[in-house]
Amino acid sequence: MFYDVVVVGAGPAGAVAAWYAAKSGASVLLLERDREPGIPVRCAEGASQAGVHEFLDPDPRWVSAKTNTLRIISPDGNHADLNHLRDAYILERRVFDKTLCDKACNAGAKLLVKADAVRLYKENDVVKGVVFRHLGEEKTVRCNIVIGADGIESKVGRWAGIRTELKVEDLEPTAQYTLTGIKVDSTVSQFFVGAKYAPGGYAWIFPKSETSANVGLGIATQMAEGKNAKYYLDKFVDDVFPDASRNYLVLGSVPTSGTLPQITTDNVMLVGDAARQVDPLTGAGILNGMFAAKIAGTIAGDALKKKDFSNKFLKKYQKQWHNDLGKRLAILHELKETYFGFSEERFNNIVKSLNKMPSSDIDVKKLFVTAVKDDPKLVLQVSKAFLIGNFIK
Repeated sequence: MFYDVVVVGAGPAGAVAAWYAAKSGASVLLLERDREPGIPVRCAEGASQAGVHEFLDPDPRWVSAKTNTLRIISPDGNHADLNHLRDAYILERRVFDKTLCDKACNAGAKLLVKADAVRLYKENDVVKGVVFRHLGEEKTVRCNIVIGADGIESKVGRWAGIRTELKVEDLEPTAQYTLTGIKVDSTVSQFFVGAKYAPGGYAWIFPKSETSANVGLGIATQMAEGKNAKYYLDKFVDDVFPDASRNYLVLGSVPTSGTLPQITTDNVMLVGDAARQVDPLTGAGILNGMFAAKIAGTIAGDALKKKDFSNKFLKKYQKQWHNDLGKRLAILHELKETYFGFSEERFNNIVKSLNKMPSSDIDVKKLFVTAVKDDPKLVLQVSKAFLIGNFIK
């Protein structure tokens, strides 16, 4: 087998990379190790409507709920509602991912499921393809470019010689239940801050209907007193939804390091969680990965036209990503420990300050500036973060 581009991983980033590479004229094979795209769901499933609309028209098949309010709950139980942020979707990822793969296939890409990459194929130490296991048989597909969209554990990056390791403080354990038999406002996304429920992180309630929600949290291991994310999640659910039915459990980790210093090498590019393109403060990564993948897929098509698959050429992707979003994520990474190291009293005071403002004046930037208003240097960093590049999330 030979394809111009092989994409490893058919999540949103992989599907978009395959889609845009195919649109650019490349022959593309998209490898997915599970039986279908979108499983297992390891995601809170929230994404801004504006960001999604960059790629897809809205479709009720993959929209579980539409939210227009972000509610922040402080440790003392008070809350502030931010009503003037970008509206968000709570997705049905299984259908959403399949829709993106359909877009890729309609553009000419081929999707192969139950295909688990086991190593890169090399000729004279140059990456020339992927070796994968399909239905018990090992196969090799040759190609000019491999795009690694294989998630936080990215093997493609390591096989290609890219350093992908993370520091303990940049790997946040997460746990999430899908709860049913509860009552929630399907237009409100809720965030609980403070160490009571999520030391070094936050807990969330993302409604999927008026009687169900994704309820989860992320923590900082170094602040968790030896307890894991599921321990804190069980405690949170016991307090907030004691009678809920816990239907689906997801355990995982989120990379919060900001983008890797290197996300390309000869014949290889990384996108999404594999490249650590996650917002270090919020953990949001779906749309960041999709935006990066659009760039990578397009650059792959350009490389094919130029017949240049060297790192020097492919680094155009890294440069464009850095200018569009990467620089902003680097600043947010610097701010991460400051925010999540706040005392309970500080979180309480932030919510009180927000409630003193006219609701029409509150946006995401003002939220973060309010949090650090006593430190001019941090205020400047926040302002820079929101001035840099495209920050639709």
